[in-house]
Amino acid sequence: MKDGFIKVAALTPKIRVADPLYNKQAIVEKIGEAERQRAVVAVFPEMCITGYTCGDLFLMDTLLGQAEDVLLEIAEETNGKNMLVFAGLPFSWKGRLYNVAAAMGNGQVLGLVPKMCIPNYNEYYEARYFTAGMEEPIEVALKNGQRVPMGSRLLFSPDCQRKLKVGVEICEDLWTPSPPSISHALAGANLIVNLSASDEATGKDRYRKSLVEGQSARLLCGYVYASAGDGESTQDVVYSAHNMIAENGILLAEAERFQNQSAYGEIDIQRLDGQRRRMSTFTGKPEAYQEISFHLHSERTELTRFVDPLPFVPGKLEERRKRCEEILSIQSMGLKKRLEHTGCRHAVVGISGGLDSTLALLVTVRAFDLQGLNRKGIRAVTMPGFGTTSRTYGNAVSLIRCLGAEFLEVDIKEAVRVHFRDIAQSEENHDVTYENGQARERTQILMDIANQENGLVVGTGDMSELALGWATYNGDHMSMYGVNASVPKTLVRHLVHYYADTCQEEELGKILMDILDTPVSPELLPPEDGKISQKTEDIVGPYELHDFFLYHMLRSGYEPEKIFRLASYAFGKEYDQETILKWLKVFVKRFFSQQFKRSCLPDGPKVGTVAVSPRGDLRMPSDASAAAWMAQLEKIGALL
Repeated sequence: MKDGFIKVAALTPKIRVADPLYNKQAIVEKIGEAERQRAVVAVFPEMCITGYTCGDLFLMDTLLGQAEDVLLEIAEETNGKNMLVFAGLPFSWKGRLYNVAAAMGNGQVLGLVPKMCIPNYNEYYEARYFTAGMEEPIEVALKNGQRVPMGSRLLFSPDCQRKLKVGVEICEDLWTPSPPSISHALAGANLIVNLSASDEATGKDRYRKSLVEGQSARLLCGYVYASAGDGESTQDVVYSAHNMIAENGILLAEAERFQNQSAYGEIDIQRLDGQRRRMSTFTGKPEAYQEISFHLHSERTELTRFVDPLPFVPGKLEERRKRCEEILSIQSMGLKKRLEHTGCRHAVVGISGGLDSTLALLVTVRAFDLQGLNRKGIRAVTMPGFGTTSRTYGNAVSLIRCLGAEFLEVDIKEAVRVHFRDIAQSEENHDVTYENGQARERTQILMDIANQENGLVVGTGDMSELALGWATYNGDHMSMYGVNASVPKTLVRHLVHYYADTCQEEELGKILMDILDTPVSPELLPPEDGKISQKTEDIVGPYELHDFFLYHMLRSGYEPEKIFRLASYAFGKEYDQETILKWLKVFVKRFFSQQFKRSCLPDGPKVGTVAVSPRGDLRMPSDASAAAWMAQLEKIGALL
């Protein structure tokens, strides 16, 4: 359970209808399987102790008595197991019969949660036997004399992980307009378990899955759905054991239907709590709940879930293309509105032959096309300096001409030399002044051309550069509208690639592909043998790592220790732990020290769930200390 990960299981034993003793053995075997998989929460189907399809046998004392006996025996089997187990059975209390989920752990029954919504339509006849459960917990006596709470408003929380709070609903409860899980979540439940006996019908699996995914997203929770399967009566319907595990709208695991297959997954409780803290609308009037504590010992949860090394980039081609088209539309519509509002019929873009300026020009072309403006109104300026190579220069010129923008070239070398003489800067001293003097000269040129044309300077810098502060203050840091400001570097590449694939222009496609193949560089230092000598990722680190760090720090609020663990898991084949730790330290230091650049960013459109605009997602003081974050990383370094 370290780092907030909780391993859970949805389990469907092969049972016999109306044979609790047989079913006990099948359930205990599955508990043993879950224990070997190191699951700490194990969920069984609705009525699995007796079988859901007992019909009028539910009215028989023999079945009810044996079911309760078996419940106590299963509870004893949890003694010494680091696990919270939920299993369903019929339970009689004061002349009423209830469909309940029994929570078990530490060798005893911890509580009973009754089904609240009793279906009595189509193939369901539960109202013939069962009474809708009570919300407020009452105390009921079991055969062994133990008194336990029974009611819907129960939450289960282990003593070693007080942040984990488990709520329960049963099958039909989820399908209703106001599921009990809503109240559970508002009361603090971040893991919902559902004991179900949902029979199959053509297409029903898709709807069932959408319910589970949707509820986990709506409630910002983990959701474990365990359903009845092979072993139930097939007199009129068939059950498929459609077991599922979801987290905040994402399906982590899904069993193959009709196989009684178990589903396992790790729920990230820490991430869910972080999301809730950020959602100011995750509010309501939580009802009073009884919280039941039980003992679990804390242990490190081994990860089996997929940790995406490129969290900003969809893995599937079709989804990635859809995302790229959507982002290009957001960028171009944002720029279109700004041009219309300011009355500008000209845009000025500095083109270096690199990825970011290429994307900015493509977006500007789209914005002009949307307005029906002549592309000649785009002043695309190439400004060769001391580090410009023939490759990037050639690509810049070819790109501008191929897109039909107005080409301008301003060689900055002589102007920069004059400036260096004015401030007594040696041209042989390739320090930060040498580099930034060129960047600021370029920005001045773009701004002045924009003034001449009554135009607007389109910014090219991306979000990854802004996160690291890899931008010259009042140089490429500044523009009149930054179209790439919330696009991470790993996604910039895919956006340009998508444009190359879909533009249906062979020459343009070739130019874009060569730009994609060019190393990322500001080209502010002289080339070596005509080739780029200054590669950004050699200086600040791989952008795929920095984008990973950025996503999990801002989107999930993770601590550096957890980010390091996830990065080691996701990039284990590409980077050793020492390398990951090195660049994570660089990221943290730069992220905190360079906030002053982000505090005065130009306007630009938000395109995803992570952004660094001081007016939007990131309100961070420029003088915040990174000490607490760095302390964690130093501890990690001491252990490596």
